[in-house]
Amino acid sequence: MPRHFLRKLELYTHLSAADREALESAVGEKRRRVGPREDIVREGDHTGHVNLVLEGWACRYKQLEDGRRQIVALFVPGDLCDTHIDVLREMDHAIGTLTPATYAEVSRDTLGAIAARHPRIMQALWWDTLVSASIQREWTVNLGQRSASERLGHLLCELFLRLRGVGLTEGNHCVLPTTQADLADAMGLSTVHINRTLQDLRRAGLIVLKGRNLTIPDLAALQAASLFTPNYLHFDHIGRHLDAVEPVAV
Repeated sequence: MPRHFLRKLELYTHLSAADREALESAVGEKRRRVGPREDIVREGDHTGHVNLVLEGWACRYKQLEDGRRQIVALFVPGDLCDTHIDVLREMDHAIGTLTPATYAEVSRDTLGAIAARHPRIMQALWWDTLVSASIQREWTVNLGQRSASERLGHLLCELFLRLRGVGLTEGNHCVLPTTQADLADAMGLSTVHINRTLQDLRRAGLIVLKGRNLTIPDLAALQAASLFTPNYLHFDHIGRHLDAVEPVAV
């Protein structure tokens, strides 16, 4: 059952039993299990389906000819990768796993048919697309304006809230399976700089990081230190305010 995906969509709107059943059926069509550091989709590929992360972590990335990599998005369970990629002739980036992962391949035709029959699903999918664009804008601000400490703290706040939104936190704890190299590639910093910045956050008492386990003792304090405002995640159930309004097809 794609429980994380359903829980994420319900951050934006209420889904009926019929909505949930339709999504569960679509996600059950084709599932794949892959290991860590494997490409799900390569740049230049032509794809007829949308990938939904069910378990594990993945990323969207661009790689330069000399091997340098920039991670431009992180995917956690419940995330759709490129919902509307069908408007492009080919992939202009790659999607790869960071950990062992299970994902579902949902055909664009299937997803389109479900959205046409279920207006709330269409509404939720558009909200999800808009939030993804909002996150991308915030990452641009991160890279361009925030200091290394603010940048990394901001990312940790974001990931914690995204995981909490789909039920993958326990109190102030969550699993953080990324390596320091992954964080460096996402934050535009060297691995050495990431290591030093993590130590600074630890010494300030803002995080406790033991292996793959992250604890944020005081989320408000980390948010303040990182200049983090969660409004761009739109996790205030704003989509639910539109439940009484018939969604408009775009």
